[in-house]
Amino acid sequence: MSSIPLGNLFGLKISAHPTAFVGHGVLWVVLSAVALLALHFSPAEAILGALLATALNPTSEVVHNLGHAVAARSVGHPMIGIRFWWLLAASIYPKNEPPLPGRTHITRALGGPVASLFYALFWGVLLLILRPSGEGSLIWWVVVYLFLHNLVVLCLGAFLPLGFTDGSTILRYWRG
Repeated sequence: MSSIPLGNLFGLKISAHPTAFVGHGVLWVVLSAVALLALHFSPAEAILGALLATALNPTSEVVHNLGHAVAARSVGHPMIGIRFWWLLAASIYPKNEPPLPGRTHITRALGGPVASLFYALFWGVLLLILRPSGEGSLIWWVVVYLFLHNLVVLCLGAFLPLGFTDGSTILRYWRG
């Protein structure tokens, strides 16, 4: 199945595989259920809060991949796009890219987790700002989700060698 073009951002072609829409629909349902059953929000609040968190989820992927893009540009082998799939996104590089040294691949792979760490810190600071008056509110829980998603999934989780992660790239080229 081909990807659906979504436009351009900073010279990168943004596209989505149809699974991205399915994945975000499932995320909306799961987050709604958590907000309703575990956090005890009203059905309307749960659905609205989950919709907000789901709508902001792709920004985390964009920031992560822009980190890859900045790193790729810095080593002279830039990305050409970002493709969303399920709940994640992939950095797209030219098909005719020549063989590159391992150090180049590692540098490009590290750009995403570093960007996600800084984005997690942004959400963490916002949590601290909101805490005195907003702890437990719907917005506070959306910010908790975004903080944890960026820190745990896109920063730390990126280092897991799962075959499609930055950790797999780093491990592959670290070994030479």
